[in-house]
Amino acid sequence: MSAPPADRPQLRFDAFEAIAGTAARHDVVLALVGGELGVRPAPDGDHGQILAWLQRACARQRPDLWLFGRQGLRLLPRHRAEAANQAEAAHHRAGAARPDGSLAPAEYFAGQGEWADSRGVLLVAEVTSFDRRADERDRVKKPRAYAESGIPLYLLVDRDSDTVTVHSEPVKGRYREIRSYDYGERAELPGLDLTLDTEELKDYSR
Repeated sequence: MSAPPADRPQLRFDAFEAIAGTAARHDVVLALVGGELGVRPAPDGDHGQILAWLQRACARQRPDLWLFGRQGLRLLPRHRAEAANQAEAAHHRAGAARPDGSLAPAEYFAGQGEWADSRGVLLVAEVTSFDRRADERDRVKKPRAYAESGIPLYLLVDRDSDTVTVHSEPVKGRYREIRSYDYGERAELPGLDLTLDTEELKDYSR
């Protein structure tokens, strides 16, 4: 799917919530990224194993944090959030995503409801699915949306290339630093005092 033209009205967040709520009753997970509605592919077994590996690694080194799976995040670009009419900007321009993992303080999401504020999230993680839209979705649109929201780190486990890519330093809607590691290398997560030993990921490579 291509991005909507700049002059096309974007889907309002309240409209998205209503659509997503209806879809969820039929076990369909939706996201709103870059003004475009998308459907999340169903995860496979290796997908879940990779997230379990990441959760264990984070818990061992940073027990004060937790990797929350598929938590709904409301994505509000920072420069729009600081606009004069902040409430109106948030109402019309907010996106929404359910990352495979959201790393945050252990009690961060308490009381926030289905779509939580992304500003306290330290890292979002995605594991690619084997579908034709993975390239645009996980390597282009999501890093842009997460960077625009000011999320410090975006971690992509790319099962097409057997790499782990760490995006850091969000500046003006993009991550300024991007570093990829082959499976088996140690991946550094800047600012979190976390290092990922990716050797185990070789067991989940196709």
